[in-house]
Amino acid sequence: MQQIVLERLEKLDYRSNEAYKSLRTNIQFCGSDVKLICITSCLPDEGKSSISFHLASSLAESGKRVIYVDADLRRSATIGRYKPDQAVNGLTHYLSGMCTLEEILYETNEINLDMVFTGPVPPNPSELLGSDLFIQLIRMLRENYDYVIVDTPPLGNVIDSAIIAKYCDGVILVIEANAISYKLAQKVKKQLDKGNCRILGAVLNKVAQNDSNYRYYGKKYKKYSNKYYSMY
Repeated sequence: MQQIVLERLEKLDYRSNEAYKSLRTNIQFCGSDVKLICITSCLPDEGKSSISFHLASSLAESGKRVIYVDADLRRSATIGRYKPDQAVNGLTHYLSGMCTLEEILYETNEINLDMVFTGPVPPNPSELLGSDLFIQLIRMLRENYDYVIVDTPPLGNVIDSAIIAKYCDGVILVIEANAISYKLAQKVKKQLDKGNCRILGAVLNKVAQNDSNYRYYGKKYKKYSNKYYSMY
């Protein structure tokens, strides 16, 4: 396994850090069989990738061995956001047969946190993510890590997340407060239901600390999920 340094690790404030700890705890209470977790959203820019990474980091901080897999092959923000100190091979290199598994696994400067980056944008992302090679990959990671966090594309745009989710132990849906309609959220949920995907809950993201609509959103989204969390 190769080693990298993520040069732009974000230091969370106290309130955000506590919110991620709360999310981490609730996931742990879902059961020891929930190890491979798919995270998606309805639309781009809801904060899905940031939440995926910080959740992985929080789980690693608790002493768990965690790997973050960036499977958003169409529009990844991870490399640009965290700036690894060297060029990296990624998931598309592996799925297209250009690299071995060892060549895409990276140990980061976050204790207990490893990563798989995306690689270049392929012409056939859905086919690669639905391939036997990808299924074998995530199953192998499940056996070797306490948690596997898989960051996937927004399900409101493309089907990739539903393809991945059916092989995971559960799905977390990230929803931006005051931006996503109840109707769209229901549509995305139904898409996950079609694949018999287990929805662990929803993260209501970008909630203003004094937002008077917070309770409204909580009650509204609680109709399609048995739990929700708030990230600041």
